[in-house]
Amino acid sequence: MATIREIAEKAGVSTATVSRLLNHDPTLSITEETKKRVLEIAAELQYKPTRKKNNQNLKRSSLKEYRIGVILSTTEEDELNDPYFQQIRLGIEQACKQFSLTIGSLLRIKRDQPFPDLNELDGLIVVGSVITEDISHYFYKNENIVFVDNSNPCKGYDLVNIDLEKATIEVMNTLFNSGHKTIGYMGGEQTVKSITGKTDIEVDEIRKATFIKVMQEKGLYNPKHVLTGDWNPNSGYQLMKELIESGGLPDAMIIGSDPMAIGAIRMLNETGIRVPDDLSVISFDDIESAAYLNPPLSSVKIYPDELGKSAVKLLADRIFYNRTIPVKVILDTKLILRESSRNPQTSQEHM
Repeated sequence: MATIREIAEKAGVSTATVSRLLNHDPTLSITEETKKRVLEIAAELQYKPTRKKNNQNLKRSSLKEYRIGVILSTTEEDELNDPYFQQIRLGIEQACKQFSLTIGSLLRIKRDQPFPDLNELDGLIVVGSVITEDISHYFYKNENIVFVDNSNPCKGYDLVNIDLEKATIEVMNTLFNSGHKTIGYMGGEQTVKSITGKTDIEVDEIRKATFIKVMQEKGLYNPKHVLTGDWNPNSGYQLMKELIESGGLPDAMIIGSDPMAIGAIRMLNETGIRVPDDLSVISFDDIESAAYLNPPLSSVKIYPDELGKSAVKLLADRIFYNRTIPVKVILDTKLILRESSRNPQTSQEHM
């Protein structure tokens, strides 16, 4: 039986390189040409990894191709309107290359598109809010399923989410500490989608729900200052127009996404409402263009690519090492304060 040393000598690389490659070390950096040469030699010499007694459950094979599926609840248009969704997908694709996983099927949820049987795949990553039980209708081979950014409870499955409740409270505290009391919220709808023909479920979006709860506890809640639409610039523009025309504008707005905030700020600029002197704005996402708006947009930095990468790591752990215990990963955020909001350190100038 061939050894790692024999493969290394024939391939002209070190034994450490061969060992790390055949054990799928994601930190290994070698050229595709070298990788291909080593794998071909390993196959030619019929190399079989030595299994230790304490690793009997290890399923990973350096020569086997593992194929996974990715199910997206978003459309191509959603990705064009909001880079958040695109970055999750790109994070998945990038991490799959590191772990030598092949995306064998990429599907988007559409009412008129029936789903195929997915049991020929080794695992699934489901992005967005989807009815959890629906997935098992098409994939019952095993429990190698990871849900990403799903507001629907995923009991029994792996889940990767963002701590949006904590982030929303941090934004609100920042505004309160800046002297704001009349604060509004603008965000999109939250729908848990079905892929088996059931009725979609409307749920309270976590940022909106957290905002309402905190404002009610402080006795400051005004339902007229809570607006809901779509997660895009046009919706932000129209909602802000409605709010301005209704009168009684708050002195600060929390907006659920940067694309919505871009539309809202455009309407404020067109009507002569000064940001942040007349109205502070803090948003979510911190997309690349946020720092270049007029004024630069305060925003909660979210790491969508890390959502995708973390999902792949969890799925790889299930596929390669037979983990069955569900794991929940909650990613943190970072509040980036810019000129669109009156912040604690500068609020005295406006009082």
